[in-house]
Amino acid sequence: MCKENRTKVTEFHFLGFRNLYNFRTLFFIVILVIYIVIVVGNLLIILLVSFIDHLQIPMFYFLKHLAVADILLTTTVVPFMLDIILKEGAVISVIGCLIQFYFYGIFLIIECSLLAVMSYDRYLAICNPLHYALLMSPKRCVQLVFVSWSLVITIELSDIVSVSQLEFFDRNTVDNFVCDVGPLVELSSSDSSVVLIVDFTISIVIVLCPFAFIIITYICIFITTLKISSSTGRKKAFSTCSSHLTTVCTYYGTLITVYMAPSDNSHSDVNMYRSLLYILVTPFMNPIIYSLRNPEIKRAIKKVVKRTRKIGRGQ
Repeated sequence: MCKENRTKVTEFHFLGFRNLYNFRTLFFIVILVIYIVIVVGNLLIILLVSFIDHLQIPMFYFLKHLAVADILLTTTVVPFMLDIILKEGAVISVIGCLIQFYFYGIFLIIECSLLAVMSYDRYLAICNPLHYALLMSPKRCVQLVFVSWSLVITIELSDIVSVSQLEFFDRNTVDNFVCDVGPLVELSSSDSSVVLIVDFTISIVIVLCPFAFIIITYICIFITTLKISSSTGRKKAFSTCSSHLTTVCTYYGTLITVYMAPSDNSHSDVNMYRSLLYILVTPFMNPIIYSLRNPEIKRAIKKVVKRTRKIGRGQ
């Protein structure tokens, strides 16, 4: 058929989780509850780090930005996902889809950069403690976070520019719940080789490179910790890294499950459920990990609870 006779697509129809629509109400409630817990839990971390004095240290400053990224990532995706579940499908304009794709990409990959920065902080604290205060000053913390966000936003621009060059004709049905590069490339009527190359390059630069950096820093941390003579000192050194290391394993574990595990295009439902791992599970787990495994956070929560009780009794 001639290109002139084809209909240019102006909006996409997302099908979402068709196999679960018999349990639409229950599925909607579960996703909504998880989303509320994610927002409340990460917002609690942001408020604690912002206003509790003993949490005003670099590690928790980076954790606060990680919590911000978790809230923004889920907020970019989940409200649209809930709309799809409620209506058994939803429509979004091509421009709206590209906007979601851009911000979804930013908030997804910023976590890789922030986790790398947090591993660098743990490396300095354990491997170079005498110069830690100088090397990780408040000004340096702000600079690291600013560079992380700026780098990701700039790099993701190349991705959105390449995707925006794609043309879509006739087909507009997306068997997914989020505007991601895979579904868009599959629907595209034009050559998508440039998009795939750009997306692969970004994955290497902003996802795998931070992961390699994290592995290297933890090898150095492990070697340094083994040289500590006292068992108490070794235990303390490991405990300062446990929460961050758990978060790294959770986040990169879900990414590897989604992007490196074998998948079949004919089983797109499997790919969607895998995507839920890093969109919902990781942001859901982060507040729990840092609340249960970090004594400073637990102490801050107890402090807030005591203050709340005193105010309640006073009233």
